[in-house]
Amino acid sequence: STTEKPILLNNIADAEAFISGAEVAVIGFFQDSQSPGEEQFRLAAAQIPEVPFGLSSSAAVLSHYGASANTVALFRRVDNDRRDLDMNDRDVDAKKLTRFVRMNELRLVTEYDPVTAIGVMQSSLEFNLLLITDKMSPKHPERMRKFRAAAELYKGKILFILLDSNLKSNERVVSYFQLKKSQLPALAIFHTPDDEHDVLTPDEISVERVQDFCNRFLQ
Repeated sequence: STTEKPILLNNIADAEAFISGAEVAVIGFFQDSQSPGEEQFRLAAAQIPEVPFGLSSSAAVLSHYGASANTVALFRRVDNDRRDLDMNDRDVDAKKLTRFVRMNELRLVTEYDPVTAIGVMQSSLEFNLLLITDKMSPKHPERMRKFRAAAELYKGKILFILLDSNLKSNERVVSYFQLKKSQLPALAIFHTPDDEHDVLTPDEISVERVQDFCNRFLQ
């Protein structure tokens, strides 16, 4: 991103457009532009160039979002959720703020790793669909394109997760679904409240196949 970060949001319309224009958006609500929290906010913004950061000191914007001064809010489109971080706490620095964003930045397709796992566990969505696959495969970009297209259809219903079978930290998840490497790529759908799940090992991933698998499980 070549834009200057963070973007100043002077009114409610600016803020609404900013949030709706991204899968994940972060806004710092600071009434005093000289606050130490804002300096840490700018440092964190520079470290996460792929996530848009906005900044507002407008009383109308703060009131519209029910935000108190010196608060950072992360908005996610995937489950229409919002997470707040209180910047009045002296302990909160750019490093903690960066971790807060990384932990909570669930997307249409979230790649599973030890950091995003925390956000995944805390998601308000009760259904998770995992694509367990080898990211190094030449077929990976095409698989991801189809998986992402399917994710658009279940926004707010199912959390779509990419699980790279090459990562040692993911071996436990693969074995939980009793899958062998030879059976991958595989789809695993999971209902978090009761651990109910189902597994599909298709020859190839297609939007229709993902839809069919999801609809059967949801029913």
